Amino acid sequence: MSEQRSGGDVRSDRPAGRRSFLAAVGGAATAGVAGCVGAASAGRNTVTVFHAGSLSPPFAAAEPSFQSETGLTVHREAKGSVGSTQKITEEGRHADVLGVADFRLVRDMMLPAFADWYGVFATNAMAVAYTDDSAYADEFDAGNWWEILSRDDVRVGHSDPAVDPCGYRSVMAMRLGAVDFDGESLYGERTARRLEDNAVVAASTETDLIGQLETGSLDYAWEYRSAGATHESLNVTALQPHVNLAELSDRYADHYASVSVDAGGDTYTGAPIAYGITVPSVAENPAGGRKWVDYLTDGAGERFLRESGFEQVSPMVVPERTADAAPPQVLDGAATRTHLGPLSL
Repeated sequence: MSEQRSGGDVRSDRPAGRRSFLAAVGGAATAGVAGCVGAASAGRNTVTVFHAGSLSPPFAAAEPSFQSETGLTVHREAKGSVGSTQKITEEGRHADVLGVADFRLVRDMMLPAFADWYGVFATNAMAVAYTDDSAYADEFDAGNWWEILSRDDVRVGHSDPAVDPCGYRSVMAMRLGAVDFDGESLYGERTARRLEDNAVVAASTETDLIGQLETGSLDYAWEYRSAGATHESLNVTALQPHVNLAELSDRYADHYASVSVDAGGDTYTGAPIAYGITVPSVAENPAGGRKWVDYLTDGAGERFLRESGFEQVSPMVVPERTADAAPPQVLDGAATRTHLGPLSL
């Protein structure tokens, strides 16, 4: 396996030629809508995209050029990735693309009944966001974030772990700081419990927290690092690698897997952050869906991911076991693998 970080991307050499993570693997607002809201009635002229809230900036930025290039109208609905997936698996709704912040949701909830393949196309990192007006903003940094976030007079929020991967990853990050890594931990169990007790579920998705930071309803919010690239009003502090869930190596993945979070009746186990995308088998416009995936992962739309603060998996990685079901136009720009770094696909 030859994945490595290079130039901001997570790169894999191109090849020649239920709920496993939930228990053991380590296992709402509508976003900008372009054109007609009645996606089903628009048929082949519309591409319906269900996606994670954190993907709103790059997807919104890509819409105008994609629509101009293809003549298709994009209808997007942003929600936490768990909720976005459940729209298909539990509510019986149709989408031409599903993009989620945790690829395991597609792997373990969509396959094989609702999708035949998927790709891993981007990574991110956990971080803490705040504004210049936040309490103790002039003191806050990577060396003391846990001390300030555990203070009684600080208002801290994260998204709903039952709906949004950023929510369960926020809790994981708090817990990981108390776990020994190379013989040391950032803080003890008492501080970890205090961090969790002091953080409220303030919104269903991490994007909904940003407005609360800007109005002063929250002092700090658990966010993805990418939030700092698209919101000038925010300060975003990076977390230590053994806490931020960003490192694609066995050493860090084993550490991340030492914590888990129960939410919404499921158990989520820590793992490096990796975004997944698919064209569901229940898509009403699969050809349009394939065009969107191709545009965002192997076309002009790639730059919108970079500009929105994501690290690309370039080329996108399609699991070897689903490669036969993946569209040729997707495989042309992808690598097929059994693993992405330490992640079993």
